[in-house]
Amino acid sequence: MKQQVVTIAGGGSSYTPGIIQAILDNQNDFAVSEFRLYDIDAQRNDDMYTIIKWMLNKQRFNIGLTQTNDPEVAFTGADFVFSQIRVGGIEMRKVDEKVPLKYGLVGQETCGLGGFSYGLRTIGPMIELVGFVQRYAPDAWILNYTNPESIVAETIRRTYPKAKMLNACDMTISIETTLCENYGYDRKNWIQTYYGLNHFGWYKSIFDTSLGRDVMPEILDKLKAAPLKEPEFHRGDKFWAEAYAMMSTIVTDFPDNIPNNYLEYYLYPDAVVEQSDIEFTRADAVELGREKEIKETAQRIRETGRNGELNHDFGAHGQYIVDMAVSILNNLHRRFMLIFPNMGAIPNLRQDAVVEVPAYVGATGAEPISLRQPIPDMHKGMMEAQVAAEKLLVDAYFDHSYQKALEAFTLNQTFTSARKAKQVLDALIEANGDYWPELR
Repeated sequence: MKQQVVTIAGGGSSYTPGIIQAILDNQNDFAVSEFRLYDIDAQRNDDMYTIIKWMLNKQRFNIGLTQTNDPEVAFTGADFVFSQIRVGGIEMRKVDEKVPLKYGLVGQETCGLGGFSYGLRTIGPMIELVGFVQRYAPDAWILNYTNPESIVAETIRRTYPKAKMLNACDMTISIETTLCENYGYDRKNWIQTYYGLNHFGWYKSIFDTSLGRDVMPEILDKLKAAPLKEPEFHRGDKFWAEAYAMMSTIVTDFPDNIPNNYLEYYLYPDAVVEQSDIEFTRADAVELGREKEIKETAQRIRETGRNGELNHDFGAHGQYIVDMAVSILNNLHRRFMLIFPNMGAIPNLRQDAVVEVPAYVGATGAEPISLRQPIPDMHKGMMEAQVAAEKLLVDAYFDHSYQKALEAFTLNQTFTSARKAKQVLDALIEANGDYWPELR
């Protein structure tokens, strides 16, 4: 088997060690000759380079390692590009979370107006990134984790429709892992049917092959009986503890489907705002947690050459994207939740919607399944409105249109106030500065 060259775009991300470790654990199926860390933030990239070099040396892997901010160096000859860029870094994430909260609206990095702020900031750099790959490594597979995934997928659908790119989110894996830890199931036995938009969806069924039945009805009963406890990899994180516990509230009120926990931002935005602290949002917790740990770990390695272990675990996050690469490389046709133009997957939803549904992944890419049956009107109505809002946002970017941006913000499903939409849009235009296109 040919050894692969893997480029991680956004190499300085704190998620990089989990991806690298997943690759190292799968060398029999996904042999790698070189890792390339590509990031425009030289200091973050060097910190991660230091940590990954320590990991490779400790585990005695003779794999090349390069750090660069030069796209030609990063992508020429690459076989796989794992994209996880965060435009504006943690400081702009604080803007996304805190500006909407000033107006009594959901402040979140991928949902609500914060997600739209992040989306307008990300569109241009993602177009540039995919363009670099098309220029320097046109046969490479791009496996994308960059958020907001629906907006990214819509953008690349319009600009590079033939790019070999899969858009994936590990949130369903986190939900399923949490359910299994709480209730004693094994995810390896599950065949899940799920539909929605990114961070905005519902399970239709979860067939357990070891039991020979759909276990979703009994999981719903358990969720209604008591709140979920956060999984081991999020243990002690109050933000995730609250998010998983909220799933019980959702299924008590809407008992027919297991929800994506991000639906709390759309179904209960007032409750989310009430429990939010504008002085200390999730971005602050990340900055003082894993971001701080990365910096301290890299510095410790430089000073002592020892103790490069990290306390946080991103195993599931890393393993999911590596499993996709393995399925492509070995033509395994494994099943994943991926993000695509609808094209009939959900029969009663507009065909050009960018949806998240199961798909089988092999050497030629991904083949999404068709649900074959209409989804419920409530879900359809929520999705149609959010799809329209996301498409208007992408239109606003390409047309430099303030009007379309305002329409997108007004239609966002986390609130219903054109007055507040305009106030937040104007505040975010000022806060994002040159990160956003000029809106006229």
